[in-house]
Amino acid sequence: MAFGEFTITDLRRILHEASGATDGDGVRADTVDTDLAQLGYDSLAVLETGGRIEREFGVELDDETLLDSTTPRALIDAVNARLAREAS
Repeated sequence: MAFGEFTITDLRRILHEASGATDGDGVRADTVDTDLAQLGYDSLAVLETGGRIEREFGVELDDETLLDSTTPRALIDAVNARLAREAS
């Protein structure tokens, strides 16, 4: 079931769950343009995050989209673009 908007809060929570990190505080408003790898999230964590986003938000995200989304902002924008596309 797709719904609403994907937010930084959603990304923080899902990255935390997917990566097994002790906290999701690396993703904040002031780090939204920082590379996910610099924030401590490797490509495996990003792919796992994508799977969780797909299940929770009911959207399809291919691996290329996920791996090309190298910052929190880029990933949030990609998810929201897909949500908008699937809602129309």
